[in-house]
Amino acid sequence: MQEYDPLKNKSPEQSIDEQARQAEQSIDDLIRNMNETLAHADEVTRREPRQSEDRTPKQPPRSHGARRTSASKPTAKKPTEKRAAEKKTEPHSEIPMGKKVFIYIAGVLLVSLLLAFTAWQVLDDVCALTAPDEVVNVEITEGMSVHKIAKTLRENDVIRYPSLFKLYCGIANAGRRIVPGTYELNKTYDYHALVNSMSGSGKRATVTLMIPEGYTCEDIYALMEENGVCDAASLREAAKTTEFDFRFLEDVPPDAPNRLEGCLFPDTYEFYVDDDPVNVLKKLMQNTERKLTDELWEALDELNATLRTRKATAGFSQEEIAEGDLRMYDILIVASLIEKETAASTENGVIGSVIYNRLCSKAYPLLNIDASIQYALKERKEQLSDADKLIDSPYNTYKYTGLPVGPIANPGLLAIRGALFPEETNYYFYALGNEGRHVFTRTYDEHLAFLEGLKNA
Repeated sequence: MQEYDPLKNKSPEQSIDEQARQAEQSIDDLIRNMNETLAHADEVTRREPRQSEDRTPKQPPRSHGARRTSASKPTAKKPTEKRAAEKKTEPHSEIPMGKKVFIYIAGVLLVSLLLAFTAWQVLDDVCALTAPDEVVNVEITEGMSVHKIAKTLRENDVIRYPSLFKLYCGIANAGRRIVPGTYELNKTYDYHALVNSMSGSGKRATVTLMIPEGYTCEDIYALMEENGVCDAASLREAAKTTEFDFRFLEDVPPDAPNRLEGCLFPDTYEFYVDDDPVNVLKKLMQNTERKLTDELWEALDELNATLRTRKATAGFSQEEIAEGDLRMYDILIVASLIEKETAASTENGVIGSVIYNRLCSKAYPLLNIDASIQYALKERKEQLSDADKLIDSPYNTYKYTGLPVGPIANPGLLAIRGALFPEETNYYFYALGNEGRHVFTRTYDEHLAFLEGLKNA
């Protein structure tokens, strides 16, 4: 078995950091060698004048105290003594001119190499000449300084020299253009492309979400938060306080409880990471608006005409008939009930017919839909108790006649069409059978008989 060698088993991050440290160490070595060479040359230069002075013979001091006589004339030195004296005044060592030139050229080359290496490192980082083709997500938060942005980019290996990036931002005044968000940055981006990408004009990081049919608003808000789109609290606040201009919301009071329930169309969407909550809600409701085509608005008028005739036949007053006209928001309420009650999409139109049969009936004025009570409860239950059916809530269809105060979920298109195009039946009751499908009955006795049969099965 081979022994573990830490020099051969390094992560990409350790390799990059080691290369950066080696590059910095190489630069330091070059500077140190250059300084030593220049210092040595300077020492030689300072020493040479002193050597010239040493070679100049000193004149003996002239005596003013006595007149020179022939007896006091100096004795001439012998040639051998003169040469010995001259030898003593010569310097011990002298750098030849050729060596001086070599030292000068070497210094110039070292400085040139240092400048060239530094220029290449700067150019490579600014222009990302040798960067790998790799995309990373980088988050820029509110109030983040250029210093912290540069540090974040370095931590994600997008740049190597934070100080150089800060210098660029200062010269190009680029710091003001960077806006908060999470961005997809390719390591091949140069400094200019990085700033552009983080200024809102570049490609921001996105996430694709599939919102299932029947999800409540709270379910959707939680899903958004889990996937980094935006937090649930900000979505909840935006839904409560923002005025939205959509046709299907015209009759919805601004202070209605859960006012956007039923209005956020379940579908597959692509959102920005750290998206604006108002934009997110608008995107969902714009889809709802598109799905509610002219055909469906015309179907609403036809449905109201049919329901008026049926109510008149059933003995409703003109006032009750007029108050019973449905808005598109009411259709979303009916569709949400269908969405939560059906066991299969083929039941949509039949359950829709049961709801309208009861709305047009004096004998069965209550809808008695369990799903509406489940929505009113703080926690969902497998089976409702008798006490649950007595709770005082505008969503309790066992206690209050007509439709609940609002949708109980966000319905899909099939449920909406089931609400607008109900089947024609005489059913007033249904219950879930053992095979996972609903059994529909016309009378209460038939309904009880079916329930009794379930118990004995």
